Amino acid sequence: MIQIYHNPRCGKSRNCIAFIEEAGKEYEIIKYLENPPTVDELKALLKKLNFKPLELVRQKEKIWIENYKNKVMTDEEIIKSMIENPILIERPIVISEDKAIIGRDLEKMTGFL
Repeated sequence: MIQIYHNPRCGKSRNCIAFIEEAGKEYEIIKYLENPPTVDELKALLKKLNFKPLELVRQKEKIWIENYKNKVMTDEEIIKSMIENPILIERPIVISEDKAIIGRDLEKMTGFL
């Protein structure tokens, strides 16, 4: 079953869910702001995305700019910052088995589903 890391306040995230529904796919919503992933879950997600931790960070978020921007950080420190501040995690993330994609671009979603 498809899983989606979803923020209900995000238009791109809502559009992604609508796209999945229109495609007739079953899915499970993960409200990651309420239930942040563990370190191991985030590492597994990064592997499925084939991303370095910094690639998953919303670098325009106020928290990032005020606390982390221009700091030299290890991958572990970046992961910890996302766990402590899940708003920093890019969204929506769509997971299907052993692969994942950032679902902001619905054209890319077509090939993914």
